[in-house]
Amino acid sequence: MTNRVILGISGASGALIGLEIGKILSAMEDVELHVVVTSAARRTIAHEAGIEALGRLIGHADYFHAEADIGASIASGSFHTSGMIVAPCSMRSLAAIASGLTDNLLLRAADVQLKERRRLVLLARETPLHLGHLRNMVSVTEIGAIVMPPVPAFYRKPTSIDEVVSHLAARAVDLLQISSARLAVEWQG
Repeated sequence: MTNRVILGISGASGALIGLEIGKILSAMEDVELHVVVTSAARRTIAHEAGIEALGRLIGHADYFHAEADIGASIASGSFHTSGMIVAPCSMRSLAAIASGLTDNLLLRAADVQLKERRRLVLLARETPLHLGHLRNMVSVTEIGAIVMPPVPAFYRKPTSIDEVVSHLAARAVDLLQISSARLAVEWQG
């Protein structure tokens, strides 16, 4: 059985995590990867990962959807998916998802995951947080999303940014529960 998974990348800093998630999901034989990237994310990806990084992400995707295409397959609840990850998830996207605003495909696809009671993992990226951010995190959690701020696991003693990014990406993919094999190395005490 093929797991259709949506990866949304919004304009917050942390594009490397979204790119790594795309790489991980594309390598999984039983995953059909749908990707949507906001216009702000395109700029962030180019700045943080280089101008060619978006092309690599598109190459990993089975389907790359335009942000403005609100009639795409992933905009409908009748298009069954195994879940969606938004990495990074900007505070603007988080607020829109919390409020049910669906003015672009990333937001519409996220809204569909919630209304269909499917997994939605949001790597909310901002610091420090004000009360509005926190309330939006509570709101999306109450309606079924999983908020996963991309906080490094320092207990793993990472020696590079790549190690931090790989671990966060693996944890996010594990939250979708699409594989019996865990990608993130478990803590052994």
